[in-house]
Amino acid sequence: MLAAVDHVQLAAPPGSEDRLRAYYTDALGMTEIPKPPALAARGGCWFRAGDVQLHLGIEPGFRAARKAHPGLRVTGIDAYAARIAATGAPVTWDDDLPGHRRFCSEDPVGNRLEFLEPLPVPD
Repeated sequence: MLAAVDHVQLAAPPGSEDRLRAYYTDALGMTEIPKPPALAARGGCWFRAGDVQLHLGIEPGFRAARKAHPGLRVTGIDAYAARIAATGAPVTWDDDLPGHRRFCSEDPVGNRLEFLEPLPVPD
């Protein structure tokens, strides 16, 4: 039986690791975690924030998906959006999901990421 999502893997083009590191650590506030040696030889980089892990794997002929994305729950969504925007990354708000505030951003290679925070339930 499924218990949790262990990680989400996104693809990236060869040679993009330094740009990805800047976005995932500076803009998103994640920490890079070491890849196991056998996997490190393939390139890419892994990041963690709390229980959330995002793995960026190198894919020759990479093309960013236009629709597919991880949906990441955040707290303090306005401050988080401001943090991301301050690094020059795009922040696009979307009010179409009832009961949530959400926005999307893109990493430096075009991977879409969705950030959402549930609205408080009225008493």
